[in-house]
Amino acid sequence: MIIKPSSALRNNYSGISILAKQTQEPVYITVNGEGDGVFMDMEAFERREQLLNLRAQVLQAEEDRLHGAKTMSISEAREVLKKL
Repeated sequence: MIIKPSSALRNNYSGISILAKQTQEPVYITVNGEGDGVFMDMEAFERREQLLNLRAQVLQAEEDRLHGAKTMSISEAREVLKKL
């Protein structure tokens, strides 16, 4: 976990930006020692959003299945994919 004070963001934005890009990790920003925000590289943020959206879709599909939605076997899915 990378933690930096808000003064580092204010005084060295480019350094924080480079750090976020190099590590592909969020940089936690503090004010007076308390958590205040998070700085992330845009590509890392977009990947995170895609992953969260995919998880939400999988969860919705599982909920639909549990509530009786039609499902298909692996062999049925393969046949459908071959037709695409």
